[in-house]
Amino acid sequence: MKKVEAIIKPFKLDEVKDALAEVGVQGMTVTEVKGFGRTGGKKEVYRGSAYVVDFVPKVKLEIVIPDALVHQVLDAIEKSAKTGRIGDGKIFVSSVDEAVRIRTGERGDEAI
Repeated sequence: MKKVEAIIKPFKLDEVKDALAEVGVQGMTVTEVKGFGRTGGKKEVYRGSAYVVDFVPKVKLEIVIPDALVHQVLDAIEKSAKTGRIGDGKIFVSSVDEAVRIRTGERGDEAI
């Protein structure tokens, strides 16, 4: 199993969710987060004074999937979240050793 974490622009969430549903993703966790990357935030002007907004609002998706779905999920997120502008986000993939569905006690792929 793999855990896919994607940091995307908030307005792209519905589009990404629909694309993931099309490839068979049945559930995910969504968190509102703030952060910055290479650009270090953005400059804003408030009442004539310039200041830097260090943390930009983003949405973090966490999805645990069987190994067989990894490439489809990555393609779906990449295509649906892309705007072509700075700050489109990142996708991280890591291994998951075990998953347990608390209600039924199912383990492994059956639990996801």
